[in-house]
Amino acid sequence: MRPTPPAPRPVRSLEAVSADGSRVHTEVFGPDGAPAVVLSHGWTCSIAFWAAQIEDLARDHRVVAYDQRGHGGSPAAGPGGYSAEALADDLEAVLDATLAPGEQAVLAGHSMGGMTMMAASARPSFREHAAAVLLCSTGASRLVSDSLVVPLRAGRLRTGLTRRVLGARAPLGPVTPLSVRALRYGTMGPATPKDRVRACAEIVHACPRAARVGWSAVLDTLDLELGVRELTMPTAVLAGTADRLTPPVHARRLAGWLPHCTDLTVLPGIGHMSPVEAPEAVNAAIRGLAAGHLKHAEGVA
Repeated sequence: MRPTPPAPRPVRSLEAVSADGSRVHTEVFGPDGAPAVVLSHGWTCSIAFWAAQIEDLARDHRVVAYDQRGHGGSPAAGPGGYSAEALADDLEAVLDATLAPGEQAVLAGHSMGGMTMMAASARPSFREHAAAVLLCSTGASRLVSDSLVVPLRAGRLRTGLTRRVLGARAPLGPVTPLSVRALRYGTMGPATPKDRVRACAEIVHACPRAARVGWSAVLDTLDLELGVRELTMPTAVLAGTADRLTPPVHARRLAGWLPHCTDLTVLPGIGHMSPVEAPEAVNAAIRGLAAGHLKHAEGVA
């Protein structure tokens, strides 16, 4: 397996402006006029998380990737700025800022990025621009109670301890061998190459504490089951058998709730960070949706 590549240089960068005035750092890669793909990363990640997807897809697609608020180049949210509605607002802002009226794209969301798709599913801009969706290593509800990060039997004790772990306010500090091992245990499959684990650790540790804590509180109580049922466009679901954060039970639920589930893929031995752990599979899923549901848009800027 190849090491995680550095993200290619964007063709352009911009700041989309969300409904509450928050600025959302956005980067565009690949040739103008090519079929469009929009990537939405998960909790504690950034555009850099999609390096393997951008490297592959930008050869023949126009790839839009953005930093969720409080992550990467997007400033922290103000009071009350962390919510499922904010996720949907920010995605709408990015779609409106980067896609032409009526232009459609494949939208791929990992973890909280997939939850963003669920939160935005009934929004006018989302429906206008989403030709197809990939929900990658994600869930719609019961995120804390179903998590397997704490190796105990399901119940109140495990849920309470998981809540403390995911909502911890202590700074993560520098990346160390111990923190890399902890990240591998909690978020990646046991066979993940060391360089990929290290790459994810660098990204996660770079997430500001305020954003990490703010979004953890949102994820704790999230319930987007109705939003899943509003994803009426073709939607594929991908998960890993070794995912402790959003175990495959979530993927199976999503597949059952979706009005038009095109595929349910469960990857053996892959953990929560599937775009980094299994980039070929994630890239293939995105390419399959693009080939089946996008037309080449000549002259689109």
